[in-house]
Amino acid sequence: MDEISLAGLRFYGFHGCFKEEKEKGQDFRVDLKIRLSLEDAGKKDDLKSTVNYAKLVEVAKKVVEGEPKNLIEAVAEDIAKAILSEFPAVEKVGVSVHKPNAPLNCEFDDVAVKIERTR
Repeated sequence: MDEISLAGLRFYGFHGCFKEEKEKGQDFRVDLKIRLSLEDAGKKDDLKSTVNYAKLVEVAKKVVEGEPKNLIEAVAEDIAKAILSEFPAVEKVGVSVHKPNAPLNCEFDDVAVKIERTR
């Protein structure tokens, strides 16, 4: 199985369990790993034989910038579900949602969830 990878997609959303998070919003980062066969795309050199990266970004953006969720787990799940629904060639999707400004009482580099879903 081949892979398309998009890392560090940045969006602004209003996800979180606290009222302030839903009112002020914050930055979120998304990483995608899309598993599918890329053999035809490599042989034909034709965008129709693969998944358009820009359309993957649109899906992630719509979810992150859309309806607020309490948990980034729900954000990741919605992204994975949408990708599997909209792109029939995708066999497996990995989604990481990072919340670099999570309200924690300590210094930290990142908070993230990572899920994988298959067709």
